[in-house]
Amino acid sequence: MNVLIVEDDAVHRAFLSEVIGRTLPQARVVEAENGVVGERLALEHGALHAVVDLQMPQRTGVDLARALWARRPTTSIVFWSNYADEAYVRGVSRIVPGGASYGYILKSASEERLSLALRGVFLEGQCIIDREIRSVQQRSADRTESFTDVEYEILTDLALGLTDRLIAERRGLSLRSVQNRLQQIYDKLGVYEFEGGSEVFNLRMRAVALALLRKALNRESLEQAEAALQDWLRRR
Repeated sequence: MNVLIVEDDAVHRAFLSEVIGRTLPQARVVEAENGVVGERLALEHGALHAVVDLQMPQRTGVDLARALWARRPTTSIVFWSNYADEAYVRGVSRIVPGGASYGYILKSASEERLSLALRGVFLEGQCIIDREIRSVQQRSADRTESFTDVEYEILTDLALGLTDRLIAERRGLSLRSVQNRLQQIYDKLGVYEFEGGSEVFNLRMRAVALALLRKALNRESLEQAEAALQDWLRRR
């Protein structure tokens, strides 16, 4: 069994290698310091098991996992991350192939918890998700309390200051579709519930401000979104 570790922090890579050695003594560990190297090593070694950090330079863990699953949908991946933000959770949930076994474990979890996840995902084909991550997934799935994936992406673009027309271009939607979804976002956030309505409030800014407060679109999420936007603008 080959297990690929993709982690940009050398101390974390060494820790993962030790835990894997104790948990899966039959495993051959291959290490990569970023997603670009990770994809190359996965092809060279035929790795069907991987532990992947989410936030890395050059290529994110989500982008790497998407590439690995595109080639081998049976690849088992444990995401090991500091982040439980909705943006990261949604990013992972959107790309998991049907029937794939994967894990999402926070770096704050105990070594025992990490070992259980490694055995469950790699040996038993289970899906092992930290409780905190599961709570975010459930909240995201509740359409009466949260946004759809498209609405969330549009809201993020609003927070980044994009115009309706550029949002439509970036998301592959018509301008009217973007504007209709903006209306749905305003309705969900209740921006019309205040006295004076649109005559007093800038609805776009109020939608973003309320979402930041209610949906915890925090600094890390916005930084991730900003990096994705810059990458998209370079590829336009």
